[in-house]
Amino acid sequence: MSELEDAVGARDGGRTGRAFTAVMNAVQSAPDAALVLAGPRLAALLPAFPPTGPRPMLAMAAGFCVERGADPVACAAPLLDGVHRDLRDALEFARRWRATGGGDLPEPDEKIIDEALRARIGGDEQAAMRLALAWATVQEWQPPALAVLCRSAEVRRRHAPALLPTCHELAALERHDLKCLAYALAVLEESLIVLHRPTGTGFEVRIGGIGDNFQLHTLLAHVLIGGGHVPGTAPSAESVRLATDPEPAQGRTEIIATGAFDLLTTDGAPIWNEGLPDDIPVVEGRRVLVLDTPAYQRSWNGDRFFPHLPGSAELIRTLAADETRAWYARTSPSR
Repeated sequence: MSELEDAVGARDGGRTGRAFTAVMNAVQSAPDAALVLAGPRLAALLPAFPPTGPRPMLAMAAGFCVERGADPVACAAPLLDGVHRDLRDALEFARRWRATGGGDLPEPDEKIIDEALRARIGGDEQAAMRLALAWATVQEWQPPALAVLCRSAEVRRRHAPALLPTCHELAALERHDLKCLAYALAVLEESLIVLHRPTGTGFEVRIGGIGDNFQLHTLLAHVLIGGGHVPGTAPSAESVRLATDPEPAQGRTEIIATGAFDLLTTDGAPIWNEGLPDDIPVVEGRRVLVLDTPAYQRSWNGDRFFPHLPGSAELIRTLAADETRAWYARTSPSR
């Protein structure tokens, strides 16, 4: 590590390459105690690492250290700044590609990078190479990004607002699979207004760490039905455990969760289980979710989307009658 830090600081390409190879090999067999110390040092090298070097591999090594116990907060800023830089560079690659002839954007693969491609991108050769590499390798930043995002709500709070729009913009070009990164950046840590239409009741529920609406559905049923606040069949203890257990499941399970509600917006539009809590619209400053009688039976595998991110849902309060009526007045009539 010291040799790599010195080589990068000296901008010595040969030394950096040799030290980088040695560190990558050492990381594979180092004890966890060493990786806990190495993670922040590896992440700290990213801003100064050669921009056309294997930066995603360095990020992967830092992410691996986080998975083995290194502090995600200490590693997050340089790592996620690197993610953001490559997302922006990939978007600039696409802009220049379209500005110099149009046509379909190329597949993200380093094999496409040649002299003709760099000439088409324009600018100095190093900048063109940096943009092309970002286009080709930006997906490789997902595992280390997930390592820090899935292990710290503070990391998500600090970095998601800036990263998520850029991630969505690049994903919209339909050349990169950034679903996991987008889902992790969109994880909510906030309270919802939840209206249960069949009983005319309302609740404030705080959620956190929930990767998709399958997990949200299970935990709302656990809190509201399992807690005796609304009628219905509560989810099984095993499906709740899978949604909330700090320890990730070892491989895919056969646990089945069963739907208890239809999830709706205040205007009656469906909020799909395949979506995210972030899909719940904001109404007068609060996210408002309407629960209705399910139109048909739903069931799904109970495993959570992010194995290393335990979800939570906590009933904060039952809304008073007048407050409940005020929120229902903002909804469309029942179907």
